[in-house]
Amino acid sequence: MQWRNSTFRYGLISVALHWLVAIAVFGLFALGFWMVGLSYYSGWYQTAPNIHKSIGILLFIVMLARLLWRLASPPPPALPEHGRLTRVASKLGHGFLYLGLFVLMTSGYLISTADGRGISVFGWFEVPASVTSIPNQGDVAGLIHEYLAWAIVIFAVLHGLAALKHHVIDRDRTLLRIFGR
Repeated sequence: MQWRNSTFRYGLISVALHWLVAIAVFGLFALGFWMVGLSYYSGWYQTAPNIHKSIGILLFIVMLARLLWRLASPPPPALPEHGRLTRVASKLGHGFLYLGLFVLMTSGYLISTADGRGISVFGWFEVPASVTSIPNQGDVAGLIHEYLAWAIVIFAVLHGLAALKHHVIDRDRTLLRIFGR
């Protein structure tokens, strides 16, 4: 498999970044869903949020790399058999996923730093709290984070179902291209 995208398929780097982000998003969603139900006396009460924040910061870095890679190695064009509506829906859907993830991660940052403390990423480095003066920062960012997380996960499932529809019903190469074939 080639490293860069071609006019026919995604390259190894794009495929790896796509699936790494997908796994991280669903893993973070599951962790977040589980950790909000933890009691103060749970051994995971402090640990789970720290893991969630650390992976979220690393995901932000991966998403920046993914965006830069997308500029350096543009994705393959839409398949010729895709109509105008499919092309527009694909562009809007991918745009929502990219923008939504960046807003989601920014809201997570704003929740975590509302008290003025930075975020330690697995003890490797710390991201400082640079924005702390927004009124009700933690609460507002928390609502955005919760609702947007649900929206992104639901939309990502629909994204996957659309790819399966292209593969099973339309019998086109849409799904195969994201596997580098």
